[in-house]
Amino acid sequence: MIGLYFSGTGNTKHCVELLVGLLDPSAKAIPLESPETAEAILENDTVVLGYPVQFSNVPYIVRDFIERNRSHWKGKKVFCVATMGAFSGDGAGCSARILKKYGAVILGGLHLKMPDSVCDSKLLKKSAEQNRALIEASDAKIRQTANRIRKGKVPKEGLSPFSHLLGLFGQRLWFYKRTAGYTDKLKISDNCTGCGLCVTLCPTGNIGVQNGKAAGHGKCTMCYRCVSRCPQKAITLLGDKVVEQCRYEKYTGQN
Repeated sequence: MIGLYFSGTGNTKHCVELLVGLLDPSAKAIPLESPETAEAILENDTVVLGYPVQFSNVPYIVRDFIERNRSHWKGKKVFCVATMGAFSGDGAGCSARILKKYGAVILGGLHLKMPDSVCDSKLLKKSAEQNRALIEASDAKIRQTANRIRKGKVPKEGLSPFSHLLGLFGQRLWFYKRTAGYTDKLKISDNCTGCGLCVTLCPTGNIGVQNGKAAGHGKCTMCYRCVSRCPQKAITLLGDKVVEQCRYEKYTGQN
């Protein structure tokens, strides 16, 4: 077994690591952008694939990864984990349908509500106590899920035709243009000092430093890593001002 995750602010990383560790203490969980991921798929029969949903859709970097490695999925057993700030509908099903097209066997799906990670919007913002409660509830659900899987009762959240309709008409139809590919909407203000931290954080290599200031190159996957970590709060994406820098560690006392 191998855990693969795409994680912007740490939520999905935590969830996949916890689930994989409970199912197989010897198994690793590695980030999707790691150079070893493609080989890891080939070397393991079972894959736990985790990602955050964006407007009831899979981040484009995840879809791109699945399709780029299309020949690796045939016969692989995949369990899809979707994390979300609010509603997803068929978050797990979005990737499951693509994986099935390339020959994967979908074992099941799991939806987990975690703290919101969109730093430049007041929508969905909660107190630290509320976010800690979300994490505790999610951890409890992950432990229950691991017990169910060990008993052969694998959850299939987000995989039904009804879930597909909920995701489609809930958000995906209305916001599809925002998730259809990488975006060029990343905004970097004059507060930027050119420290280069965002360059090291970006999973797509989208950001560089030019003339002493960071600049995007049109390949943003909306993970919010740079927005949540910029020391100057100089980066925004959906909004125009950083409301809160959101990271998993902030709500668990690991910050």
